[in-house]
Formats: sequence, C-alpha cells, structure tokens
Amino acid sequence: MAFYQPEIPDTQFIEVFMDTPLATCEQRDPKGLYQKARSGEIRQFTGIDSPYEASERPEIRLDTSVMTVDECVERLVGFLRDRGLISE
Repeated sequence: MAFYQPEIPDTQFIEVFMDTPLATCEQRDPKGLYQKARSGEIRQFTGIDSPYEASERPEIRLDTSVMTVDECVERLVGFLRDRGLISE
C-alpha cells in the first residue's frame, strides 16, 4: 500500500516512532477495544483486521514495552538537545 508523503525539510519535522508490540497494546487496553476487535465487534481495527505499517526510518524509536514514560521522555529530550533543537 503506497501513501503520499510530502517532502518536509529535515529541520521542520522529526519522526518519533513510539514502538509498542501488539501484545503490549492489548495488555494495556483499559477500554477493551482490542478484545472487541478480535471478537468482531469493532471492524477495521489497526493491527487486528486492518494492516499496521511500522515506521521504516524514524529519527528516533522509543520502545514503550521496555522503557518507562520517564525513560522515553529523557531519551527524546536528549535527542532534541543533541541536535540543538532545545537548550538545557
């Protein structure tokens, strides 16, 4: 499946991939949406009966299944500081 990706200068766009395995998403699902999708109550649910396309070349990848929220924030802020996009 191809989709349109506009050309955005690197200085204006940073792709952050919040990578979370499907099993982790299902475990963390407070509303039971994944269970409803698996039972057919919800259709076209991403990752269940609708395809999910992971980011191919993000500038930064944060694996939320092994990192805490604080660790993700720390890594993202460090990334932005290293590139001079934010200051101390």
